[in-house]
Amino acid sequence: MRDTYIAKKINGLKPSGIRKFFDVAATMKDVISLGIGEPDFDTPRPIVDAGIRSLNAGETHYTSNAGRLDLRQAICDNLKNLYGVGYDPATEVIITVGGSEALYLSATALLDPGDEVIVPSPCFVSYSAEVILAGGVPVEIPSTMEDNFDIDPDKIRAAITPRTKAILLGFPNNPTGAVATRDRLLEISRIAEEYDLVVISDEIYDRLVYGDHQHVCYPSLPGAQKRTLLLGGFSKDYAMTGWRIGFAIGPQNILSGLLRIHQYTVMCSPSTSQAAAVTAIRECAPHVEMMRQEYDRRRRLIVDGLNKIGLPTFEPKGAFYAFPKISQTGLDDETFANRLLQEEHVAAVPGSAFGAGGEGFLRCSYATSYEKIEEALRRIGHFVGKL
Repeated sequence: MRDTYIAKKINGLKPSGIRKFFDVAATMKDVISLGIGEPDFDTPRPIVDAGIRSLNAGETHYTSNAGRLDLRQAICDNLKNLYGVGYDPATEVIITVGGSEALYLSATALLDPGDEVIVPSPCFVSYSAEVILAGGVPVEIPSTMEDNFDIDPDKIRAAITPRTKAILLGFPNNPTGAVATRDRLLEISRIAEEYDLVVISDEIYDRLVYGDHQHVCYPSLPGAQKRTLLLGGFSKDYAMTGWRIGFAIGPQNILSGLLRIHQYTVMCSPSTSQAAAVTAIRECAPHVEMMRQEYDRRRRLIVDGLNKIGLPTFEPKGAFYAFPKISQTGLDDETFANRLLQEEHVAAVPGSAFGAGGEGFLRCSYATSYEKIEEALRRIGHFVGKL
């Protein structure tokens, strides 16, 4: 027999750093988890009720491959109202099984073997993995805390080769909480135009932005829409992680490739989740705002607390993550996270799990209760005091 039947590209993938710490924490008692990027809020009641009504009405069959037209229309209306960018719901939107499928479809549809994708890091753990699974080559471009974890257009330009096919952006950012500035995004748009590149823009945290900072919807930039795939979903903004509902939006000449893969891979997204998502986007903006305000309260607590402990922490402007620098403790981020979990029962994720730009940092999710964050800070302070 062969030693393994698993493809080389799969064997070469590292296990998710997020999942590893979550699995260990699940075996322990009295653990406060700052590790998983999942809202602690239940899905708002109107959304749940819409799902139940759909089930009771017998809406348990396949929808069209692209998803319910009323949901696609609602998404397009929302983007138009929020960001002034217009799409045709009939031909430029696919409803996917979470934002994760949208990312998978984008990489698989765009990349031939050896094609390169520029990926600013720190970034979500799936970005480079999906590029590799599609046969491509991720080219990570580290950003820095000193530059507010914003994109560096000069580094992007320097990384372009004849094999470069796309740039993959994720803002508001997971794990840093950074929000890209309009000026930097405009420069990325000019670079994409100059080198004929596609931009994949993952904006799943678009409604979770704080203070006077504003989210810039990438395809709303002048000239950007024609070469942009916009990815989004309902998991984060609407606390619908388990419903597995997301979307990919883009010009028909690109989106048609994603639809072909989607047809053969999943057929369509869950019909109940699609029905619930219509209500989410049409009726639940007040619920999103309530959650955003509570995240903001927790954000101020955790950032102030980590800084007082002596862990310099970038102020997150979006999403629900703090990203303290821990390298000055003398421990690498993997060791710090392991010891913090074992000694103080606080789970967080090493920054290196999010690419080279995350080394020496720790991702702490504040999508958990205020009281748990207070206790976690006490335990982290105790741990740092021992070092």
